[in-house]
This record gives sequence, C-alpha cells and structure tokens, in this order.
Amino acid sequence: MTRPSLRKRASRLFGQWGVFFRGFVEEPRMVGSIIPSSRFTINKMLAPVDWQRCEVFVEYGPGVGTFCQPVLDRLRRDGSLIVIDTNPLYIDYLKKHFRDSRFHAVHGSAADVIDIVKAHGHDGADYVLSGLPFSTLPDGVGPAIAEATHEVLRPGGAFLVYQFSAKARDFMAKHFRRIDRGFELWNVLPCQLFWGWKDAKD
Repeated sequence: MTRPSLRKRASRLFGQWGVFFRGFVEEPRMVGSIIPSSRFTINKMLAPVDWQRCEVFVEYGPGVGTFCQPVLDRLRRDGSLIVIDTNPLYIDYLKKHFRDSRFHAVHGSAADVIDIVKAHGHDGADYVLSGLPFSTLPDGVGPAIAEATHEVLRPGGAFLVYQFSAKARDFMAKHFRRIDRGFELWNVLPCQLFWGWKDAKD
C-alpha cells in the first residue's frame, strides 16, 4: 500500500494547521502567510466595521476560516458572509466546518466577486476583507480584484486589507480616494492594515 504523502499526514496530524499548511504548499502565490492571522490582527482589522448596517460581508482567501467565526459572531442575524477562494481544499474544509446558514463558501476568483455576490441574491457588498498577497498574485489579477471590489461595494462600505507589504495600497489607490492605514506588531509576521472607503461621491 502506498504511504500517505507528507502533506496528507501533516493535515491529519495537525488538523486545521495541517490544512492551512497544505494549502500554502499547493498555492504559495495565493496564500498570504504560512501561519493564520493573530487575534490582535483580527480585532483591529474588523474594528471599523459598522455591524448594524452590514448586510453582506465578503472575504477573499479565507484559508481555514481564521476570520470567519469572528465575522459571524459580529454579523447581524439576517446578514450573509460570502467567502471566495481558488483552492478547493480550503472550500471543502470550510463547508464542513461552518454550519451557519449565513455562511457561503465559493470556489472561484475574487476578480469575479460582482457575479458571485449577484448569484447569492445581493446587489452589492457592504465590506470586503482580503488577506490575498497582492505582491505575488499573477500579473493583472491584483488590479482586476481592486477594480471589481470597488464596483461591488455599496456607498459607505470599505475594502479591508491586511498584508506584509504595502503593495496592496498601490492597487487600492487607483479606486479608493480615502484609505486609512494601520499596523499590527502582534502577528507572524507583523502586518500592514488598510481600509479603503467607498464614499457616496466615488
């Protein structure tokens, strides 16, 4: 009998961490980190969200769902959390792990967020969260995601981005005139935080 691969054995041994690591090994250019975000990053990233008005929250590259439960804990009871990932390994894991009726995991590209949100019965999103590594995405993908995100957001909404570098801001700045910036030291590695706001006049 063939011995299980190292990646599969690691997945079984370490559970969530194994799944996360396997996803990183399979698609390193599409995963922002080998280690999930810290609770400090999660809390700071989500702090500016107006949860009372948030009907639709979208996340790009959810991995094993580090942000998903914190978002669901804050999201109103009639809200929707739509997560999008190109790796079917993560999508399969998330569908098994999260049973909340507000949760929807989609295997697809963040560049198609407009069609994905419409397919779930919504005309737009209130907030979009991304940990995708803009500095290593294939050519053309970063600009396409930034443009589609600005279009799908409702006025007053925001594009929330956490990165190890400031590259994402370059893509955001072409569409978002108001970008707040932060930094979280208590993360592996320390990361840059950005909130690109879509004002009514944008």
